Amino acid sequence: MKRDFTQRFGFLVKSVGKLYSEEFDRLSRERIGLSSAQCRLLGALAMHGDEEPLSQAELAQRLDLTPMAVAGLCDRMTAAGWIRREPSPRDRRVNNILLQPSAEKALDAALSISDGLNARVMSVLTQAERAQLVALLGKVHGSLSDIASGGGQKP
Repeated sequence: MKRDFTQRFGFLVKSVGKLYSEEFDRLSRERIGLSSAQCRLLGALAMHGDEEPLSQAELAQRLDLTPMAVAGLCDRMTAAGWIRREPSPRDRRVNNILLQPSAEKALDAALSISDGLNARVMSVLTQAERAQLVALLGKVHGSLSDIASGGGQKP
C-alpha cells in the first residue's frame, strides 16, 4: 500500500530545509566561493559575538556537524583568512575559533544572499502570511526546545 507523507509537518519542515539549504549552497558557492556550511560557521561565530570564544567542539554541536567536519572547515577557512585558531588559555588541547576582520565582508555577502533567497521563496505569501509563518515557526521552535530539554508537554 502506497502512503503519502508529504503533507505531514516533519516531512515538510525537513523538505523545505533541504531545498533551501541546497539553493543557498549553490548561490553562496557561485557568488562568494563559500559553502553553506562555511557561511553557517561564520554566522555561528558572529551570533556568539565577543563573549568567550567558541571551541571547535562547541561549533560542531551548534552546527550539528561532526568534530572532524568542523576541523576540515576550520582548516580551509583558516587558510583563506576568514578565521583564526587560538589555543584555549584554560586547556591547551582545545582550539578556540575567532572571526578575522576579513570575514565581515563575507558574512555580509552571505546575509545578502540569504535575504534575496528569502524574498524569492516568500514571494508567494502576503506580508501578513510571512509574519504569521515566522511567528508560528518561532512557537514550534520554542516547543521543540522545551521538549528536547525534557520540559515540554507530553501528549
